[in-house]
Amino acid sequence: MEENVTGSNEIVMEERKRWGFFGIPWTFTKYTLTRKKLIFTKGFFKTTENEILLYRIVDLTYTRTLTQKMFGLGTVTVYSHDKTTPTLEIKNIRHSREFREKLSDTVEKDRIRMKMRQSELIDVDSNFDDDLGF
Repeated sequence: MEENVTGSNEIVMEERKRWGFFGIPWTFTKYTLTRKKLIFTKGFFKTTENEILLYRIVDLTYTRTLTQKMFGLGTVTVYSHDKTTPTLEIKNIRHSREFREKLSDTVEKDRIRMKMRQSELIDVDSNFDDDLGF
């Protein structure tokens, strides 16, 4: 777990995806949580960086398999209204519960900063009234 406190893009927490056995970070996937974004970078020869704005995150799920428990790892699944990544599995990270808690807290702080409510993020089906017979 790495933490940094510099500037407006303050890094709240960073984690690396780890190889399932022994929790060794042999993968080239990194997850960075800032005050406004969840950034994930992957690749060695070709690096791809993608981000989800925190106010777009709708729900989080935390899971641990038996193998993950044995090696101190876990998975956080992020559900969002992001077009390119509506579901992101942050697999096999070392401080998974703490990462989920910090992500949840930071999402709420960003929604307050943006003056947004959860209901503003939900897409309303335009055919809802037709389905009810109105």
